[in-house]
Amino acid sequence: MRYFLFGVLLSLCGVLISMIMWGMEKIYLVSGTIGCIFIVISMIFSGSMVSGDRMRANFATETTEHRDERNKIALNSLYIALPNIIVAVLFYYLRK
Repeated sequence: MRYFLFGVLLSLCGVLISMIMWGMEKIYLVSGTIGCIFIVISMIFSGSMVSGDRMRANFATETTEHRDERNKIALNSLYIALPNIIVAVLFYYLRK
């Protein structure tokens, strides 16, 4: 829950920065960028961007603690990204 609240705080800061820099026309820009960055981080740490043989090799060589830590980082970065993406999509469609 702490990471989700951190994502909400980041999205509010992103909206404020966008309003100061560009006004209401591109209010979704900073928040959407932050969300996309954290989604890419989540994808990298989850191991979903490698081929099957690399995923099998990683699974065979890493310990359970490392795997749990990697999955925890992926999930937490996804929790940070979700509020940012929701705010970006909301402001994008409200603008039109």
